[in-house]
Amino acid sequence: MKEKTKAVIYCRVSSKKQVSEGSGLSSQETRCREYAQFKGYEIVEVFMDDMTGSLGTRPGITDMLSFLNKRRRDPHIVIIDDISRLARDVEVHRALRRAISKSGATLESPSNTFADDPDSQFMELVQSGIAELDRLKNRERTVNRMKARMQEGYWVFYAPVGYRYQLQKGRGKILIPDQPVASVIREALEGFASGRLQTRAEVRRYLEAHPDFEVKTGNLSKSNISLMLTRPIYAGYIESTKWDISLRKGQHEGLISFETFMQIQDRLNETAQAPARKDMGEDFALRGFITCADCETPLRSCWSKGRSKHYPYYLCQTRGCDSYGKSVSRDKLEGEFAALLETVRPHEATMSIAKAMFKDVWEQRLAMASELATSLKRKIATIESQILKLVDRVVSTDNETLVQAYETKIKTLELEKTRYAERLALPKRQKTSFDKQYRTALEFLSNPCIFWINGRMEHKKAVLQLVFSDRLSYGRTKGFRTATKEKLSLPFKVLQNFEKPNFLNQSMVRVRGLEPPLREKLVPKTSASTNSAIPAARNRYGSRAYIP
Repeated sequence: MKEKTKAVIYCRVSSKKQVSEGSGLSSQETRCREYAQFKGYEIVEVFMDDMTGSLGTRPGITDMLSFLNKRRRDPHIVIIDDISRLARDVEVHRALRRAISKSGATLESPSNTFADDPDSQFMELVQSGIAELDRLKNRERTVNRMKARMQEGYWVFYAPVGYRYQLQKGRGKILIPDQPVASVIREALEGFASGRLQTRAEVRRYLEAHPDFEVKTGNLSKSNISLMLTRPIYAGYIESTKWDISLRKGQHEGLISFETFMQIQDRLNETAQAPARKDMGEDFALRGFITCADCETPLRSCWSKGRSKHYPYYLCQTRGCDSYGKSVSRDKLEGEFAALLETVRPHEATMSIAKAMFKDVWEQRLAMASELATSLKRKIATIESQILKLVDRVVSTDNETLVQAYETKIKTLELEKTRYAERLALPKRQKTSFDKQYRTALEFLSNPCIFWINGRMEHKKAVLQLVFSDRLSYGRTKGFRTATKEKLSLPFKVLQNFEKPNFLNQSMVRVRGLEPPLREKLVPKTSASTNSAIPAARNRYGSRAYIP
């Protein structure tokens, strides 16, 4: 009995989506098997790809050519469903045909005839050209649809980290925040904008250390972090320089405000800063912040090996210092720092005054909202007028250098206009109450020690930056210096001064010159020779304020 001719099948679809949602590969294989059965071929192997036909290097085609080259003495038949399954590019098709012929195999198809005569080769070339034209036209139609959708404010590419696509009736697929990853990214971006996270490396470590982020997305490269910090999509805006689509409001919800996004860009354009050391992380929160009382050099940190385990220490490593090489237990130093934070805690009466003052400012800001809106509208109108003038100049000039300069200026003005427009819309979105808006800030001011003891490492770093204006000195025998409170940040320094005796009568601005004097109404008249004390009047916050 004559041995059957051996054959292999090659199938291809353009994307992984066609594999999961369609039956392209299975239908191609079925048709090729029917053809092989009709011709009396024995199918020994099936090779598949889920990639575009414009590429010559594909896993399936590479494995097939390797398989054929190893069996060159026993030539096989290569069966494809259609000429477009082999390639959708003329040059790629010709290269694959030569590779198949070089391996000793023969190409066949139930839809096409392949032969070596000139007429067949010409028809094969025409058919491969038609396949390439069809691919290019499909791509053109797809790009045009994507451009049109993007001009309407819809993102059309892969969903960035922190977002996912959701199908909505009448709108198609739209980006929505992918929680809890979206909230983690929001914290990271706002932290970088505020300076709490100083460098890209700190942003990356913050994201990688967060359990919700790590489980979903894994580690991020430096380029991905830079891309995340510079993409307006996280502010609810989209743009595409490749398709000449200018910055515009997107149809998706932003994770941060456009104002925050611009603050990030301003920080990225600043002078580069040295990245924070990795060993300043979870083990030693005060490293780099506490200095030696003898030489004012920041204390270092280390783990010292004991008999049964390692012990954490802070120490001075400045040669020539009296404290050189002498260590302090981490628990002792950080415990004294926590006690120091307790002394910074204002009294309840002081916090009541501060809350009333904050509420006054809140109410004044609300009252100023209409005036601010008018001012912003005026600025937007001015910018639009400037843009129109620049556009007229672009149209009227033939100098390429001037055109580029005008276009750069227009882009800058457009960003400024967008910034003002978002600020104009901001009051409409702020429907939160005073208590909800300032709850965290007031809790922090009333007791920062809680955030230090119970907070994560980024919270502890925030405590150091927000409570103190400079580094603190520490001595092994005397502890923190008495001048520590002089290094408090402005809010805590003001709250501390509120609690000093006679602070208000010494520091508050006198009434004279600001409003009509009420001396005659509040203070009894006295003779010029009398040196009696002036009676005190109560101000609106319940504190004593002296009227001259």
